[in-house]
Amino acid sequence: MFSDQGPTLRELAVQALSSVEHGYDLLAPKFDRTPYRTPDRVLDAVTTALRPLGPFGTGLDLCCGTGAGLGVLRRVCRERVVGVDFSAGMLAVAGSAVPAAPGGPAAPGGPAVDRVRADVRRLPFAGAFDLAVSFGALGHFLPQERPALFARVHAALRPGGVFAFPLPAPPPVGSRPYWALWGFDAAMRVRNALWRPRFVMYYRTLGLADARGELTAAGFAVGTVPLEELGRRPDGSPRCRLVVARQDRSPEGPRERDNPVRGV
Repeated sequence: MFSDQGPTLRELAVQALSSVEHGYDLLAPKFDRTPYRTPDRVLDAVTTALRPLGPFGTGLDLCCGTGAGLGVLRRVCRERVVGVDFSAGMLAVAGSAVPAAPGGPAAPGGPAVDRVRADVRRLPFAGAFDLAVSFGALGHFLPQERPALFARVHAALRPGGVFAFPLPAPPPVGSRPYWALWGFDAAMRVRNALWRPRFVMYYRTLGLADARGELTAAGFAVGTVPLEELGRRPDGSPRCRLVVARQDRSPEGPRERDNPVRGV
């Protein structure tokens, strides 16, 4: 799973016994050589799904890490993209991977890129973005924290703005991936019960039904787009969907649509 240039077992152990922030500071230089980085095929599939939902001027990557999602935003946004993370180490790597570029729709270098060190639970933005994305970060938030997080994202978007993130289908019960995820989450719960500071990273706390309900309660109209490039399961359902939550400030309140591509 790890390349020769990736973190050693000792480095992973030290990271796992640290806080989330310090752990990612330690892991940052080698993060892109671990399985934790979002694969390029997922990034490409999300880019393809986002393009019909635009045009987008400004974009926000929540928990941007080393900048993989910023690359997606640079392909679908015209003016400015911003990555937010509370790990200075991850932001430093993102700065090298996705350098700043001149802004404006006619700029040959693409949209301007900024990085902001902040806790996304206290986003320092209001009505500033057309699009927000997140890749693999929502497991860092406990279920009771997500409603406030989604409300902050809603506030950071302009009217009609979109919040999108890929959500894989759960693995079949009893399969090898099922037990791998169950074992990881169980180990993290034991670790957090015995050790401080906590390291919150759970893979099984957000399902599609929960995401729909919590996003709708935050004021979004919610739909999904199958990421066809990632294939389908034996039962015909998508292996991964893009959850698309459009900010809804209409007088009748939030609604849910199955086809957000046509707008909300």
